[in-house]
Amino acid sequence: MSEKSFTDRQGQYLAFIDAYTRVHGRPPAETDMQRHFQVTPPSVHQMILTLERAGLIRRQPGVARSIEVLVAPEGLPLLRHPQLVKSSGPRI
Repeated sequence: MSEKSFTDRQGQYLAFIDAYTRVHGRPPAETDMQRHFQVTPPSVHQMILTLERAGLIRRQPGVARSIEVLVAPEGLPLLRHPQLVKSSGPRI
């Protein structure tokens, strides 16, 4: 099977989902990701849809907290502090 590729930002979401699941014993809710990445609910939801379409995660329709990362843990990047992931302009 070929290696699945993803952007830096997608990698951070995958790493967060994986880490959260390991620590809490269940996948994160979208609100958990919203809080961690400090983004809006639509931004998180769009990322989840993008990851699912790319075959990087799987979800069960109608089941809360059913996100499963389909990338092997060794293929995930290290989870960084969210401010290092943001793509906004320079801070003043």
